[in-house]
Amino acid sequence: MAPVDSEAVVEIRGVDVVRGSAYLLRGVDWTVRADERWVLLGPNGAGKTTLLQLASAQMHPTAGEVQLLGETLGAVDVFELRPRIGLTSAALAQRISSGERVGDVVVSAGYAVLGRWRERYDVDDLTRAALLMQQWGVAPMAHRPFGTLSEGERKRTQIARALMTDPELLLLDEPGAGLDLGGREDLVTRLAELAGDDSAPAQVLVTHHVEEIPPGYTHALLLLEGAVLAAGEVGDVLTAPLLSVAFGLPLQVQRDDGRFTARRSA
Repeated sequence: MAPVDSEAVVEIRGVDVVRGSAYLLRGVDWTVRADERWVLLGPNGAGKTTLLQLASAQMHPTAGEVQLLGETLGAVDVFELRPRIGLTSAALAQRISSGERVGDVVVSAGYAVLGRWRERYDVDDLTRAALLMQQWGVAPMAHRPFGTLSEGERKRTQIARALMTDPELLLLDEPGAGLDLGGREDLVTRLAELAGDDSAPAQVLVTHHVEEIPPGYTHALLLLEGAVLAAGEVGDVLTAPLLSVAFGLPLQVQRDDGRFTARRSA
């Protein structure tokens, strides 16, 4: 069962990530609580993917401290920690065999593997996978090869897989990338429903576009050149002045029925 109180599930303090002489992240402080839904924004190279790799226990910081679900990176077996974190990303999608059946892509998350081999799944596992595929609109494709799906269907399959272990933290790395208008709107609607579910895990969504932010997301973190430009409640961070600084041009920002739009100022 996902936590329902406001305990911290991600605590990052004074974190640097350095590769060679380049700082990918510098002095980052960030806390995500169990009942929060965060969006990470920033231009290319701002450090969004690096920060998500820390939050998914895929990377250790060069300096500073990262605590995930009460455990400190560097003092915990990450292979025991990672199943408690649901993750979708383009890198993960590339590892899924195009011939793997959709149902197997989802259920195999229970063993933290990609694809079925000789694992045995009980009725509870198979039932949960079926329910998640139904929830995310891919149940009719359960027996189809992953490679035959549309981009939207692949993204929804990955989210169903990420939820298979009933994670305490869900990380979504650009789930709207590559989707057409219909696919994006369908995904945003489903993510908004998940955001409004009190029993759902804490959520972090990485995107380049404010139009992809689902209603119900509560907080935003804006990165620029590896540092935190602003963090807090979504309405306080996703403003025209702050987004204009982050993206380096004057922007107009509007919010209507919980959805954001942005365009260049005249």
